[in-house]
Amino acid sequence: MSDELDLSQLSLQELYEQMGDDLYDGLEEEVVAEVKEALARGITPYEVLTQGLIAGMEIVGNDFRDGILFVPEVLMAAHAMKAGLAILRPLLAETGAPLMGTLVIGTVKGDIHDIGKNLVVMMMEGAGFKVVDLGINTDADKFMGAIKEHQPELVGMSALLTTTMPYMKVVVDRLKEEGIRNELVVLVGGAPLNEAFARTVGADAYCQDAAVAVQTAKKLLAVRRGEIAPG
Repeated sequence: MSDELDLSQLSLQELYEQMGDDLYDGLEEEVVAEVKEALARGITPYEVLTQGLIAGMEIVGNDFRDGILFVPEVLMAAHAMKAGLAILRPLLAETGAPLMGTLVIGTVKGDIHDIGKNLVVMMMEGAGFKVVDLGINTDADKFMGAIKEHQPELVGMSALLTTTMPYMKVVVDRLKEEGIRNELVVLVGGAPLNEAFARTVGADAYCQDAAVAVQTAKKLLAVRRGEIAPG
């Protein structure tokens, strides 16, 4: 248990490793203490975010993808991450630290399911993205308003009902009407969806779970920014 540890006696690398272990186990108080310890040593908020929280959540995401962790454990880890992020967020804003990117996300109109979406929100925040969560039953007007206000690089849509899935095309068509479709990476997800459906509605990718959403967002943004080749 980390509360039996004297954090001040750990090297910085050991501190980050302990933070990762406690994130994995969903231990909020311990993660908060470790974030505060790193900051007390004069480590920049951005380094604590990337080397501590994001590195830890990457392991969580990989194990979730590989079936080693399941939704309840990932939610616990995500809550612990958010507790640490709550300390860092105002400090990151002050220092103008770079973000991975901005995501506007919502469950589409007519659908009130949000467990999967909420998991994506937490995992994306854990990966260093700014996330604007529009909640459930989100219509095209609400998506457009948030896109104009926050200028995201990514838009995410979720649906769990086969009856609400087609509304994703309504939103994509609206993006085209507004002339901004090509400026955005559009990700879709939800149990009844698949890659073929994503292509049909004009999305860039289908994400089967939160871990895949993070990986896909990172890859497609890197392609868009010219950092890696498409494919």
